[in-house]
Amino acid sequence: MKTYSTPDDCTLPGLDAPCFRDLLPEEVSLARESKTMVVFHKGENLAKQGAFASSVLFIIDGLAKRYVEGDAGRNYNISLVKSGEFLGLSAAFGASTYPYSVVALSEVSACLIEKDTVASMAKNNGTFAHSIISRYCQNNNLLYTAISKLTNKQMNGRMADALLYLDSARQEGQQVFTQLSRKDIADFAGVSTESAVKLLKSFEKDGLIKLDEKDIVLLRHAALEDLSRRG
Repeated sequence: MKTYSTPDDCTLPGLDAPCFRDLLPEEVSLARESKTMVVFHKGENLAKQGAFASSVLFIIDGLAKRYVEGDAGRNYNISLVKSGEFLGLSAAFGASTYPYSVVALSEVSACLIEKDTVASMAKNNGTFAHSIISRYCQNNNLLYTAISKLTNKQMNGRMADALLYLDSARQEGQQVFTQLSRKDIADFAGVSTESAVKLLKSFEKDGLIKLDEKDIVLLRHAALEDLSRRG
């Protein structure tokens, strides 16, 4: 169950995001009055596709995955969500529902800021607005890139892409693979769970990776990058 903390546990502008440093003192006060600190436990939804969006979430700590829900229980994982990132920015610019779902892979601490407050600060502070819009565009680019990979690459290329992407987060200090099931990895690659298991075993046989229970160690990055390029 989500745990709600007092507003003072979610301080501004001390959060690790450059856009908060662009706020004027009165805007900092406005943000402080309209925020709540929430701790999500592993497996809990931070956002639900199609659900009403009343807040913008800023991730303080933890790891989550962002995905699009498909028919018949098929999902497609778009990206990992890490500390310093925003969720639900579209809510501040007119969207009434979340366009994707987000679930916690570990305990996640987040600061919820009322969407009307974010919209007001963006309207009155051009520098803050530029930063927020840039982040929103980055999220859109992630979606377009994911669609391109899904439609233009074969399964081997998609699996190589997924492993390289997930491993990049580990290089930033995140324990990623141990937090993910084989189905999660399959959903990042846009393949079935059965196909993902076969591909991983094939990659291990070829010496590209090492499977250590739930963990996956990439042994030959250059070969995986070449496989990704060839699709």
